[in-house]
Amino acid sequence: MKKKNGQTLKKEFIFQKKNYVFMFLGIACIALGFLLMAGGGSNDPTVFNEDIYSFRRIRLAPTLVLLGLGIEIYAILLNLGSKKK
Repeated sequence: MKKKNGQTLKKEFIFQKKNYVFMFLGIACIALGFLLMAGGGSNDPTVFNEDIYSFRRIRLAPTLVLLGLGIEIYAILLNLGSKKK
């Protein structure tokens, strides 16, 4: 705490605890989405692996990444207008 003109200034974080909880949840969703997208390669370059077109890699993983980004935006904007004075 610093003193300015005889007043004590209180240090405050920009975000509250629930903002950080939502941020970590969003990061977990994004990481899970990227993990689900990984893989699907073939050891032999002359053989095509059709697993690259699976539901998990084409629909589920990108949806999780976008959901995680949406959660991150929500976490940042949560309580934006209610500043304590």
